[in-house]
Amino acid sequence: MERLTPLAAAFLEAEDADGAASLAIGSFAIFEGPAPDFDAFVSAIAGRLPLIPRYRQKLRRVPLDLAAPAWVDDPDFDLRWHVRNTALPAPGGPPEIGRLMSRVMTRRMDRSRPLWEYWFCEGLEGGRWALLSKIHHCMVDGVSGTDLYRLVLDATPEPGTAVADDWRPERPRHTLVFTAQAARHLAGAPLDAGRAVAHALATPRQLVRTTRQTARGALALTGAVLPVHRTTLTGPLSGSRRYAWTDVSLDDVRTVRKAYGVTVNDVALAAVTGGFRRLLLARGETPDAHALRSLVPVSTREVGTESIPDNRVSLMLPYLPVDLDAPADRLAAVRRRVGTLRHLHEPEAGTSFTTAAEYGAFPSVSLAMRTVFHLPQRQIATVTTNVPGPRRTLYALGRPAVAMLPYVPIADRVRIGVAMFSYRDTLSFGITGDYDTVPDLQVLADGIGESMAELLREAARAG
Repeated sequence: MERLTPLAAAFLEAEDADGAASLAIGSFAIFEGPAPDFDAFVSAIAGRLPLIPRYRQKLRRVPLDLAAPAWVDDPDFDLRWHVRNTALPAPGGPPEIGRLMSRVMTRRMDRSRPLWEYWFCEGLEGGRWALLSKIHHCMVDGVSGTDLYRLVLDATPEPGTAVADDWRPERPRHTLVFTAQAARHLAGAPLDAGRAVAHALATPRQLVRTTRQTARGALALTGAVLPVHRTTLTGPLSGSRRYAWTDVSLDDVRTVRKAYGVTVNDVALAAVTGGFRRLLLARGETPDAHALRSLVPVSTREVGTESIPDNRVSLMLPYLPVDLDAPADRLAAVRRRVGTLRHLHEPEAGTSFTTAAEYGAFPSVSLAMRTVFHLPQRQIATVTTNVPGPRRTLYALGRPAVAMLPYVPIADRVRIGVAMFSYRDTLSFGITGDYDTVPDLQVLADGIGESMAELLREAARAG
């Protein structure tokens, strides 16, 4: 029986604490038309289900939180409930796409069922159609969620064949048996922790190095205890969301990267920083140096584990330099701050904390999470996540995917989140905003594009 890790369970706790937020991640893949027959599309998804066992499993909580929720087979699994069809009103452009994303992603998922949905969407401008993917964050992170596309879609225009399927749901275990198994799992936690300590002691040099890195990273993380300076970017949220996006050329990003000797992620974060600066100025606010601390997820996956559906991420918490006017200065500051946090091993410290939680007694871990998430946080103003996507074209029933737009959830006083996703030769910035307090979300989307254009002009002059 596979259970949620404390990190994955934290997404459920954060959702419960908020009361209104949905912590599902998503994407909107746009395909060339004409749209296939909906029944044929459902059949194609059915033919891939054996490749994704988690799609036919749901979460089962343990009485008294003796152990983390477990993934169990859903005996009432109904594919038609998870794969739905809809159509955009004319003309089927960005405003209509944004409203659909807002409507679907705002609604919380039914935890009595497997935590995923696919929306087959017709009516896009130009005769195109789309697939809206919605998956709860407790099931996947950005990397493993993206890898699901490689299972559901095809690498060539030739549609793949259905996979042999002999799945039969395992009989649900009686509550007493299920609870007893959780109790045994809890009783074994000290032994697991002891084995982990013994393993660490067997490699003393590595233990010293890891301890030193964790201590330095933890010290860096303590700097994030101070709250950000107050702006309209943080505060209470409504239950609804807005969605917008902007695209930039990956070739342009690489041009800037090469000109300044930075990373693609540095360029993307600098563009986002410029967009937030424009948004604050448009609102009549001063872009303060300590106004925009961002939660930046960092993947901790080893090569070859991309297809495992779980969460393997740590974090960094840099201030984004919205106070700087010059694009090149913002880029240099982003590079310096991210580089410093990496040098201080802030991501490794986050990983050490989540690993330690896995060996702790879950009732205590759950109580700690519940306590933390019920406290109003004032340390983070936004989340900015960057996930590399497929470089080659993917297909659905012979139709090529021409764009993939990412969606990141927001909660806990964070009114805006930005997800960056690369597909083929495009880097897309998907922007989620609170419906009531961010009516000007498009200002940020346009500002990111304008900021990227400024960086490209600066790079041309620098070259």
